[in-house]
Amino acid sequence: MATTNVTVVLVHGAWADGSSWRHVIRRLQAEGIAVVAVQNPTTSLADDVAATRLALAAIEGPVVLAGHSWGGTVITEAGNDPKVKALVYVAAFAPDVGQSTGDQVGAHAPPPGLSGVHDDGTGHLKMSVESWIANVAQDLPEAEARLLAALQPPLGLATFSDKVSQAAWKDRPSWFVVSTQDRAVSVELQRELARTLKAHTTELEASHMSLVSKADAVTAVIREAVATVAA
Repeated sequence: MATTNVTVVLVHGAWADGSSWRHVIRRLQAEGIAVVAVQNPTTSLADDVAATRLALAAIEGPVVLAGHSWGGTVITEAGNDPKVKALVYVAAFAPDVGQSTGDQVGAHAPPPGLSGVHDDGTGHLKMSVESWIANVAQDLPEAEARLLAALQPPLGLATFSDKVSQAAWKDRPSWFVVSTQDRAVSVELQRELARTLKAHTTELEASHMSLVSKADAVTAVIREAVATVAA
């Protein structure tokens, strides 16, 4: 039975799918919190925002919208839906109006994980298995990192160049989970964004995949956002 009328909507990152949230989903459901994981095509910002808006349209009542990594860019645009009352960023990007994910990546020294990105020959980008193991999910068992690599969809080549037209974090409360051992998204960028968003900030000693390796802590942050919206 639901313990609140707030629904949590989870948006995954690039080279990932909704199953990356599976440990968080189980924990939220165990607490009676309704949760929906979006399955983004990761073909463009517009396509991913459309998928997220489709999920939002099916929900009645207030929403806490959470995004991991590239999913932070998606929720920044899609979060302008009036149902969305709070945003949670997990090792995520959060562009300003007229800014792209690539702009934020380029403003800091490139993290090691970017060296594992390659064109798959079809106009899409993939993350190498080796980089998943060494740079994206280095605090998970190798078998788990290999599983995540196998699940990854290709990323549209121009996706990180797509610019945000509205920044939902400007007028909604935000939470930010910084992964201090992140080798895929700059830790300095994450801290900078947390300050810019004036977010409730939690730092975790975790890889980029804190939503898997530190699921209890990430769930706790989302729960705090839910409680604030429900109050």
